[in-house]
Amino acid sequence: MSEPQPPSTRESLPAPTPPTSGPEPSPTDGRQSPPSAAGTVAQHPDGIGSGPGLVATGPEIEVRCGPLLNYRGMSGSDSPNPFWRGSVLLVTSAAQVTPELSLRCLGPAFSAGQSLELNLDGPAPPAPSARLSQPVRLYEDPAKTFWRFEIDVELRDHEARWEYSIANLRHLVGDNSKGQNVKSFVVPSKHQSMRIMFHSCNGFSVGTDEEAWSGPALWNDVLRVHVMKPFHVMIGGGDQVYSDAIRVSGPLSKWTAIKSPNKRRHHPFNQELRAECDDFYFENYARWYTREPFASANGIIPQINIWDDHDIIDGFGSYTDNFMRCAVFRGIGGVAFKYYMLFQHHTAPPVSTYTTDSPQTTSSQGLSGAGVDPVQLEKTYVHIEKKVDASWIMGLRPGPYVEERSRSLYLQLGKRIAFVGIDARTERTRHQVNYEDTYVEIFDRLETELNRVSDDIKHLIVLLGIPIAYPRLSWLETIFKSPIIAPVRFLNKRFGVAEGLFNKFDGKPDLLDDLDDHYTARQHKKERQALIHRLQHLASERSIRVTILGGDVHLAALGRFYSLPSLGIPTELDHRYMANIISSAITNKPPPMAVANFLARRNKIHHLDDFTDETLFNLFDKNPSNPIKTASSNHCTMPSRNYAIITETGAGLAPDGSLVAANGGVDGLAYSVPAPSGPSEATGRDGHTPLNLGEADAGSEHGAASGVEFTEKKYGMHTLDVAFRVEIANSDRDGHTTGYGLSIPALTIPPVVSSDEE
Repeated sequence: MSEPQPPSTRESLPAPTPPTSGPEPSPTDGRQSPPSAAGTVAQHPDGIGSGPGLVATGPEIEVRCGPLLNYRGMSGSDSPNPFWRGSVLLVTSAAQVTPELSLRCLGPAFSAGQSLELNLDGPAPPAPSARLSQPVRLYEDPAKTFWRFEIDVELRDHEARWEYSIANLRHLVGDNSKGQNVKSFVVPSKHQSMRIMFHSCNGFSVGTDEEAWSGPALWNDVLRVHVMKPFHVMIGGGDQVYSDAIRVSGPLSKWTAIKSPNKRRHHPFNQELRAECDDFYFENYARWYTREPFASANGIIPQINIWDDHDIIDGFGSYTDNFMRCAVFRGIGGVAFKYYMLFQHHTAPPVSTYTTDSPQTTSSQGLSGAGVDPVQLEKTYVHIEKKVDASWIMGLRPGPYVEERSRSLYLQLGKRIAFVGIDARTERTRHQVNYEDTYVEIFDRLETELNRVSDDIKHLIVLLGIPIAYPRLSWLETIFKSPIIAPVRFLNKRFGVAEGLFNKFDGKPDLLDDLDDHYTARQHKKERQALIHRLQHLASERSIRVTILGGDVHLAALGRFYSLPSLGIPTELDHRYMANIISSAITNKPPPMAVANFLARRNKIHHLDDFTDETLFNLFDKNPSNPIKTASSNHCTMPSRNYAIITETGAGLAPDGSLVAANGGVDGLAYSVPAPSGPSEATGRDGHTPLNLGEADAGSEHGAASGVEFTEKKYGMHTLDVAFRVEIANSDRDGHTTGYGLSIPALTIPPVVSSDEE
């Protein structure tokens, strides 16, 4: 019985994207050389289009959204002096003076032995003189301008607090009387891995009573924790904004009301409808990103984001192919991508997006996306990026329903954590998540990066929008796709019977797109297995622990892949052990208790292959509140709003992130360095019981459960402490939570030496 092997890498496909500064402009790099507009559109060295031609009338700058802070990677991470790269996005009205950003370091984030509390928005102590930064104008039309400020700061021997400010701002939404033009953020020391906050599903489904759920209340808890133990980065796992209202109260409401699926499929996406959808997506982003307390977090915790379906519309990519290829869906895919690039990535958008009135936009122009449409560029300016961002892993060809290539991400999260976020939406169809050549690009990039940083990386965090270790619902798929559903569908079509059971788009059962989205769906089985085998192979070769993030399902859970217990492999030596941290939703309402309990009953042990099992872990030892949220027998699915915190511990650092001195002291205070521990016993009889010491102590009493205190020495070197912060009561507008914790041990097997290295 031989070990399963990952799919082979290509022999003749193009080389992967370079890892550090991005490639130089070339005809195949994104849209930096846009198709010619035949002389009808103004061309500039840095962009295309003449802009609105308006003139600023005063020094005050009207702000429509922002500032928003992003993390964009590290440069020189393999050198003694690494740099942190980020950006700040500001969205203003058109015809404003060019803003200027001032940046300065305020010194250590905190002093040894003192409180970690930070004054994130108030007056700062005396500090060195500030650096001034001019922005890049990414996009402008008669209503708005997007500005990007690029930030590079050198990482130091200690955690550092940086302050930025933009003068003369007047916010059109919210209270501008609290000094909100001054923000600060915290970066790790050059010896630290980043403290990570992970969330998903940050919005409400259509028809949800937002006031009954106290709005985005859990962001208050995020801010409380951030004051005590500042996050270095927050990862958005998809659905950072909900755009589903476009079909109910937005510009697609009339189209959605068309009874005939055939007429809907052939409805044009003309310039008028495109412009209405463009306004909708912008206003939806601006409304949500200025809503407190989420808005406050946006400016002080650097973000990394990957989109999912609700960032476009519910189920995008998972409806039937002939319906997904209709003009309206391709049109909104393009418009949603435009604002995804701007708001979530601080990147120039496509020059034009799909519309049936301009044939050059209805098919991809090579690798540059949709062709140039002079109508869309009237009184509009679009910046042309000079190079592909260093963090991106570009797909080699456009998605099937969006005229753009996928943008997956690679970033290093401090000293010992690597991160890859897979864009699992741009290329998605009902029968695939990503193209095979996209996986090749991703794993080639990982090989390149890991070769460069040598032995520093101990953990790889992989972001997938959808959970990958999750209960199967194949029997439900069978019912929805079986002939017995046909009479009900006929009655629905003719007489409106069971109207809530079928979606308004392709007439299929409404839950089917959600089931087809899951990696555990039948049609994704081979692709899922190949991805897991690739990750296992990488973990084994590099002795790197792989941990997977997933969202989407509106409950908290912890899935795991692991070697069969009968093999007797301790977790510390098990390259197949991969936890799937499932955290969803931070804002949207959870499913009913009955659904969570049903999923728990379906939590069987599944056999991925002859060596690997998978199942959910019984993490939740008690209910977070009274009345209870789950049955007494359900300890693996928690239907309550939540987010997750991930922190590397056991690295032998002082609390300020500095290296411990030879005598064990820093600034006169003594800190102990944890000694490496030997492997724990493989304690689990099966996956329903703990497989290692970090799981044996898991739950509300675990040392990492608060997300503020950590286990540090208990589970050995380079452990990941994981905390789920779970909402106690949705009526609490302050968003108080209960914590549940566990620890994921590092992988300590000797790396495999390839034959050409021997």
